[in-house]
Amino acid sequence: MSTRRIRGAAVTAALAAAVTACSAPSGGTGDGKSAGPVVLGVASEPDTLSPLLGYGKDGNSKIFDGLLARDADLKLKPALASALPKITDGGRTYTYTLRDGVEFSDGEPLTSADVVYTYRTVLDPKTNNTFKSELDAVEEVEASGDDTVVFTLKYPYAPFAARTVLPIVPEHVAGEQDPNTGSFNTQPIGTGPYVLTGWSKGEKLSFKANPRYWGGKPAVKTFTMAVIADDDVRATRLRSGDLDGAVLPPNLAATFKGDDATRTHEARSYDFRAVTLPTANKVTGDRAIRRALDAAVDREAMAAKILDGAGRPAYGPLPVDDPAFTKDIERTQDLGKAGKILDEAGWKPGKDGIRSRDGQRASFGLLYPSGDKVRQDHALAYASDAKKAGIDVKVESATWEVIEPRMKDTAVLAGFGSTGDPDFGLYTLLHSSLAGDGFNNMARYDNPAVDRALDDGRRSQDPAERKSAYDTLQRALVQDPGYTFLTHIDHLYVLADRWDGLNTQLEPHEHGFASGPWWNIEDWQPKK
Repeated sequence: MSTRRIRGAAVTAALAAAVTACSAPSGGTGDGKSAGPVVLGVASEPDTLSPLLGYGKDGNSKIFDGLLARDADLKLKPALASALPKITDGGRTYTYTLRDGVEFSDGEPLTSADVVYTYRTVLDPKTNNTFKSELDAVEEVEASGDDTVVFTLKYPYAPFAARTVLPIVPEHVAGEQDPNTGSFNTQPIGTGPYVLTGWSKGEKLSFKANPRYWGGKPAVKTFTMAVIADDDVRATRLRSGDLDGAVLPPNLAATFKGDDATRTHEARSYDFRAVTLPTANKVTGDRAIRRALDAAVDREAMAAKILDGAGRPAYGPLPVDDPAFTKDIERTQDLGKAGKILDEAGWKPGKDGIRSRDGQRASFGLLYPSGDKVRQDHALAYASDAKKAGIDVKVESATWEVIEPRMKDTAVLAGFGSTGDPDFGLYTLLHSSLAGDGFNNMARYDNPAVDRALDDGRRSQDPAERKSAYDTLQRALVQDPGYTFLTHIDHLYVLADRWDGLNTQLEPHEHGFASGPWWNIEDWQPKK
């Protein structure tokens, strides 16, 4: 998981009933000329719809806008700001001028006070979010008149502008409530292209076009996000016509090949699957075990067989095609090396082939979220590879409600990854100051050299210095892995072929709800 926590929903039977309750799309999967109502099947839902607690912080919220937004190529563009920021004082001051005439969906005007309120509340220690560290560079945010906002940074932070895609909330509504418990969390008001019309937890979220939207009138007037945790149920509902589109794993997306009524969209991503190796566990807390697992895993086979080629081996948190990726850390399965590492650390094979040391068996549990076939297959392949090295991994499925209390000392087949800048994904994944902070640093990893590299990469504006810092970090992770990195996955979406304007972005781990071909649903047009 990542800083914005996304849960899997409930059991398959309940979800099937939930989807049935969703209104079916106009024209099913192929014959409509009108955009009509759109129903999309997603695997999970947010815990909250308040940006103060993390919703939409990376962009693509349909209810809210940030000062800036990203286009299809992830380039920053003005949104609530009328232009990109003016940067002065050696990169320590960012000045934004607001767009004229923007209103919240309740008719109240957007002002600089709303921007100041949003950022100050996010940074308030009393606000229960886990992404404050992403705005660590902010020293102060102030209004200069009704239409100008000035950020003063503690230190020059190269990718700061990209952090200002954070959605802006109305002070006149949210400011009257407790940000942690107020009704704004489920009844949001924003400036975005759509407004929320209903939310049945674990079932669906419904939206309609915002008549006050500053960016024009969407052709898609209403849409519903049907929450369907089980991959098979999602595919079945799409095939039956109950859904217009869905996010699917590779094996199920492949079943729609040759279907003229649908189209499959593939999005490259920074999303990786990894096994957390908690330091509090007697087995996974041992560095030799972690290094042996890193050597024993067959990443190439996972990418080829589990992902059916829709992904790549992961040798660390950054994908191999990222400019900051350290090329010479690529490595293949080496069971001989794994065995040697364990032998030297005193882990000796038993009669059943499983190693032990001082009476402690090399055995630990591995949890994965129920209904997620891709994670299940990764977990089973990982356990098979580990057994070849003499390590017993006991795979178990569970809901996130069950996983969360156990992840302090139990391994989890987890997903992470952020786009935009190496700092965005790596700091929350690895910095020791965030150990156990929600889904941040789930492994409770603590490596001083990695902490220094993260801090250097965050504070330097010199591209060469930043590249060196992230090189140091990636090499340190090979020698002292807190996670076993498995694969970077591509995201696959199958949709009824009824609209123009669909495309995908390079995506983070969080996908399906905010990402996917519907990242710009407000720009879709019905096919002629």
